[in-house]
Amino acid sequence: MIPIASGVLVWIATGHTDMRRGMNSLALLVQEAFKRDPHGGDLYVFRGKSGKLIKILWHDGLGMSLYAKRLERGHFLWPSPAYGVVTITTAQLGYLLEGIDWRMPQHTWRPQAAG
Repeated sequence: MIPIASGVLVWIATGHTDMRRGMNSLALLVQEAFKRDPHGGDLYVFRGKSGKLIKILWHDGLGMSLYAKRLERGHFLWPSPAYGVVTITTAQLGYLLEGIDWRMPQHTWRPQAAG
């Protein structure tokens, strides 16, 4: 689990990324394509072509980390490449990692009144 501090942004690289890339080449991609500092503490999320694998790049102030998750069934829902780079909330990232539609999650029913 990534301990996400308040104020940290989550950036999604739309389209697909070559999942053979490691942390150094992904950090370079963040720097060149996103025009962002990969060492700034934000999270950068990349998805492979099949949609079953994502990688998250994160620098915690001490070092760079690269997390990967593969879904056994289904695929990660991803924004269209036409949107460029998309930012999401940390709550939406939680949905994304669980394979839930993070764009419009369904809230559970709640009673309107007690009793």
